[in-house]
Amino acid sequence: MAIRAPHRSLRGISAVVALLAIGAVGCSEVSDAVDSAKDGAKKVARQRSVFSLDVGDCYNPNGKAEGTAYAVEIVPCDEAHEGQVVGEFAIDEGKEYPGDDGVSAIADERCPVEAQKYAPDTWVLPKGVSLFYYTPTKESWATGDRAVSCTYTSEKGTFKGSLDTAKSLKPEQTTYLEGSNAVYDALWANQPEKDTVEDDLAGYKAQAKAVAAALDAHVKGLEGIEGTEVGKLRATLTKAAGNWKKAASAADADAFYVAYDPAFDGIDPNESVAARKELGLATTVPADEAEVWAG
Repeated sequence: MAIRAPHRSLRGISAVVALLAIGAVGCSEVSDAVDSAKDGAKKVARQRSVFSLDVGDCYNPNGKAEGTAYAVEIVPCDEAHEGQVVGEFAIDEGKEYPGDDGVSAIADERCPVEAQKYAPDTWVLPKGVSLFYYTPTKESWATGDRAVSCTYTSEKGTFKGSLDTAKSLKPEQTTYLEGSNAVYDALWANQPEKDTVEDDLAGYKAQAKAVAAALDAHVKGLEGIEGTEVGKLRATLTKAAGNWKKAASAADADAFYVAYDPAFDGIDPNESVAARKELGLATTVPADEAEVWAG
């Protein structure tokens, strides 16, 4: 049995619709069949349209092949699950469908912002969990669908528990995370397409300017937070901001490189571990970030 409804796309992970069908079994397999039937009935009862997903919902996609989604299995967050909705927003782009690439570009920009409102500390995310999103397709757009559901989804395996950490944070923790997240967002969101500075000096200088501005704001936020280690980090980031500003105003590629190396080292996540510990935040640098700075 298939669900006949407009579909939505999930970038990177699919949820192909297929409700369980229970077949006949031999007598020796009756017990297993009963358990399977119960599990199948539970799964069917938990099916929900992707159009009704809410922030906080924990779910399992129906299938693995990349494609479109009509429904997902909603499960309690204390059970093993593959994903959780951590943000949502509506696309306001007029009457014409922006195209698949256009919709993805909008989600790429907005979902990290929405996700950080719900789960600000990416250092506590389960291993292997990444940001994905359900978006309208051309078909669902024609029916009035404009919603994007942002999810943290495990690329392999499952995890347990809700990722909702924002409500439990203290004011100083929130201030720190907002400032820190903004710095790395500025770094990666403004990454030039060219691999070398010589091929796009203007692009790399623009990136440096954005990172410097984010660092200035982060340092200002840290001024209101007490703590020896926080003070040390503030001094480190102040120096880093100066180097990013030098990179932003570099006259040529050579001058840019001279400023860039210490600027990049200055925002090495390892530099913030002691301050995070002092603030009561997670202190294990995510593997992907550790790899970037290790290189």
